[in-house]
Amino acid sequence: MAKSIRQGLFTALAGFTVLICLCYTGLAVVIAYVTEDMLVERLLEREARAIARHVEQHGDIPSARNDLIAVYASHAALPAVVRQAAGPAEGRAEVFAGGGRHYHLMALDLDARRVYLLADVGPLLVVSKVIQDVGGVLIFVALGLIALALLLAWLLARRLVLPLQTLAAEARALGPGSEIAFSARGRPDEIGFLAERLETSFSELQAALEREHAFTRDVGHELRTPLTIMNNTLATRPIGDVEAVQLQAGLDEIRNTVDVLFALARAERLGSERFDLRACIEQCLLRVLEEGRWDASRWTLDLPERLEVAGNPHLAALLVHNCVGNALFHGGPQARLSLCWADGRLVIANTVTPGEPGRIQGFSHGQNLLARVARAMHWELGFHPGPSSYRVEIRPTS
Repeated sequence: MAKSIRQGLFTALAGFTVLICLCYTGLAVVIAYVTEDMLVERLLEREARAIARHVEQHGDIPSARNDLIAVYASHAALPAVVRQAAGPAEGRAEVFAGGGRHYHLMALDLDARRVYLLADVGPLLVVSKVIQDVGGVLIFVALGLIALALLLAWLLARRLVLPLQTLAAEARALGPGSEIAFSARGRPDEIGFLAERLETSFSELQAALEREHAFTRDVGHELRTPLTIMNNTLATRPIGDVEAVQLQAGLDEIRNTVDVLFALARAERLGSERFDLRACIEQCLLRVLEEGRWDASRWTLDLPERLEVAGNPHLAALLVHNCVGNALFHGGPQARLSLCWADGRLVIANTVTPGEPGRIQGFSHGQNLLARVARAMHWELGFHPGPSSYRVEIRPTS
């Protein structure tokens, strides 16, 4: 197989593992940075409350108690890089100045005055420092954990899929007549149930094939041998003309029936192809002429130079031969036969002499067999009896 179940399962597990690792790593980094920002904001808010109390009590603006925070009485007093990044109306701002400098700005309104608290938070950025110092170790540990997760995924996929692969290998190794015994048959899960059903199905299939072979062998021996004996008897033992005609007609019917049954039994093994139906018709008519059963002057042909159809040549020849044979037998010695091609159909018609008693040759049974032959090739077959003629229409697959 191009892609095994184990490869697909391992790919799914590995992809899911890597995705989970990346998501949690990204989430951890985001939480760390958010925690840093919240810490700085808490420091600024605490310092703002202290300055607001001092101004309320003493009236002047004190210096910040935290060495990382500076208090500016106006926006113009702020460093240039901060003034460019944040306008006078902004209440809060975060400024990246480059060179490792990182500021948080907070505006504080005191009565009619506005002061600005500027925190240089570069020394507080622990996450960036940790990434710089031990980032290689963290990446190495992360890759090691991912490799361990992939190994576990591979072992898990191998363990889960191994029974299915064993079952597939045992089924692939089965041959005609081989013993059927799947190792997973006793498992108490779905794989065991599947193995039991496969074993039962294979056993029934082998039994059916054996019965088919036995039937074919028995039919070939039990029917063809008596037919040969009857033919030899007709050739060596003198009997009356009427009996000889009836016996010969019965032999022909049995022979045709056996040929059709064998063809139907082998229909699944006979491939379909494109061939010339006119050639099959001509071979059938030549065979009738060689047997001396008909005068060529009593039939009419209206066929194109080539009739290319899709089907099985052997089944098509049997179908045409039996239809022509039935027309010759049931039409009587004075009947006329017509074969023509019209509207994508082969029409075989024979005249029927009015008032002449019908001739019996198991015709209903023959219609059933001929219909089965047509269905085996996906052809359409229709019978149209009339008072003065009988017409059979065959519509092949084009």
